[in-house]
Amino acid sequence: MHFAKTVVGVLLTCAALGAAPAGATAAEQGDPVRVMPLGDSITQGGSIGGYRLDLGAKLRADGRSIDFTGSLADGPAGMPDRDHEGHPGWTIAQLDANVAGWLRTYRPRTILLHIGTSDMYGSDPAGAPRRLSALVDKITAQVPDTDVFVATIIPIRFADPAVRTFNAAIAPDVRAKAAAGRRVHLVDMYPAVAIADLPDGIHPNAAGYSKMATTWYNALQAVPGSIGGAPQPPSGDGPCTATPHVVGDWNGGFQGEVTVTNRGPAALAGWTVRFTLPAGQAVTQSWGGTATGTTAVSVTNAAYNGSLAAGTSTTFGFLVAGPGPASLTAATCTSP
Repeated sequence: MHFAKTVVGVLLTCAALGAAPAGATAAEQGDPVRVMPLGDSITQGGSIGGYRLDLGAKLRADGRSIDFTGSLADGPAGMPDRDHEGHPGWTIAQLDANVAGWLRTYRPRTILLHIGTSDMYGSDPAGAPRRLSALVDKITAQVPDTDVFVATIIPIRFADPAVRTFNAAIAPDVRAKAAAGRRVHLVDMYPAVAIADLPDGIHPNAAGYSKMATTWYNALQAVPGSIGGAPQPPSGDGPCTATPHVVGDWNGGFQGEVTVTNRGPAALAGWTVRFTLPAGQAVTQSWGGTATGTTAVSVTNAAYNGSLAAGTSTTFGFLVAGPGPASLTAATCTSP
């Protein structure tokens, strides 16, 4: 894929100089979506290619044009795309010290972040959530239009209490960043991989990596635009619009988010979003708004995010429980 990167880089440079082929757009040229697998040895995946092997296969089977990006390359010789930014043994702080350069070089459209495992048996596991929060802030500040998928880390046989504490701390922090309008998405990776899938207690075997690939794949599928195609268009009945998407799903439920945008010329004094869930599903928890109703759900703003200046946005999130697919139909937004 390094040759492909060179070709893409030349095309992008030509476009910047105004030398792109006449009438050709990026979509027409078929530029692949740059996805950066970012993390430690679990991202690197050893000689079997980690989750990247099966994830790439799933995306190609869907007809997606994806280019895994990064300064490293590992995996089987026949693996179509071996590039990544997974550094064995690295901590959150080490990624933080280097990520700015990688973002400038590779300009990822989407980032898959799984980091914190080495911190769990380091000198300061209690400070790891704070360090992860700072890392995500650095990434979103430098590339605000990039979708950043932040995973809870998979189990560690000899440090499971530390892992659970870390995951419990990062989940609300990631949700809060999303509610503030950042393009971050929580991916609950921990339950996807069992201790039995970790031969050395830390790293998955091929079956464990395949489970990780499925979890990443489902998360990417749930965020329009993250792996190609246009983002889901917003809809609305008044001066505000509501753009819904599924952040992650599991057996018997999923997490959803809706971004509310003031498209009118004046400030909003409050908003209400409405959407419909499949029969049997219900919202069990919400943040950034108050949800009522079951199949027909209505969400009103929280006290702190009801006032929106013209052109600004806010995001609320929620958990849904019940049978059936993780699906959000188009949402509508009204303002008093």
